[in-house]
Amino acid sequence: MTTAPPAEQRSPGPSELERAFDAAVAAEERIEPRDWMPDAYRATLVRQIAQHAHSEIIGMQPEANWITRAPSLRRKAILIAKVQDEAGHGLYLYSAAETLGVSRDELLDKLHAGRQRYSSIFNYPTLTWADVGAIGWLVDGAAITNQVPLCRCSYGPYARAMVRICKEESFHQRQGYELLLALSHGTEAQHAMAQDAVDRWWWPSLMMFGPPDDRSAHSAQSMAWKIKRHSNDELRQRFVDICVPQAASLGLTLPDPDLRWNEQRGHHDFGAIDWDEFSQVLKGNGPCNEQRIDQRRRAHDDGAWVREAASAHAVKRRARATEPPGPPPAVSSPTPRHAPQNGATTT
Repeated sequence: MTTAPPAEQRSPGPSELERAFDAAVAAEERIEPRDWMPDAYRATLVRQIAQHAHSEIIGMQPEANWITRAPSLRRKAILIAKVQDEAGHGLYLYSAAETLGVSRDELLDKLHAGRQRYSSIFNYPTLTWADVGAIGWLVDGAAITNQVPLCRCSYGPYARAMVRICKEESFHQRQGYELLLALSHGTEAQHAMAQDAVDRWWWPSLMMFGPPDDRSAHSAQSMAWKIKRHSNDELRQRFVDICVPQAASLGLTLPDPDLRWNEQRGHHDFGAIDWDEFSQVLKGNGPCNEQRIDQRRRAHDDGAWVREAASAHAVKRRARATEPPGPPPAVSSPTPRHAPQNGATTT
């Protein structure tokens, strides 16, 4: 019969590790990549961060559609910078996901195969220039409302990535608001174009926060782990309360006849969201689902040569770094600028 080793020599069992993990989360400590974490916590983070990263990359498409048609060089430069920012956000987030033991290639393969999702909002078309403003004000505004609390996410790499992303998203939101303000106070046709864009983007923006709390499969557990800090419905309500006075300042109307202030609740009441539409878009039946993923696959395939060249260059650099140093170059004596000729001597 073998005896158990002394307690100080035993490695901690799963229950001890889990208790330590729970205590760290409860104490508002950050979980780092080398820390022990439950498999379900890791899987939840991979799913959420991957979906967030995919949304940033797919989200470049609707606005990039208007870069060549921007009405001025100033607007074009702003839009190019914004689309470039979104690409950077995707890279930050893919890097954060890689700290959990998954590769970027694996995540992209799942996106292209339809096994991972991106935000449903990007499956709607940008029909006019005013849509660029509506995306900035409403879509990026909803993203900020959702993402600022993620700066306090329990997983360190995700929280740190969100700090920079939220700063840049705040600029994007202000850019969209300023664009809509210019259109709303422009000609009658420009005002109508701005109003039409808000009419089309308002309800999809409310859907960005996810299904109602009683229908959300992941929200409660994510909040228990402090990945999320607020429920879907709390964040949605906060967003509505923010947008109502902003819409009044813009001189635009939010397309909801049931929208009104509730003195008793201290919040705005708003109408019922069409969750059937949300479900259909998630299933791939939205206006632009097929177009978005086809373009993403095509861009990925077209960029294969760049990835191959970068990999080959990295291999060469590693090979050079391991080569033994060669002999130092020969040093020749300097030649005088005016050498004496025909045996002449200098004085």
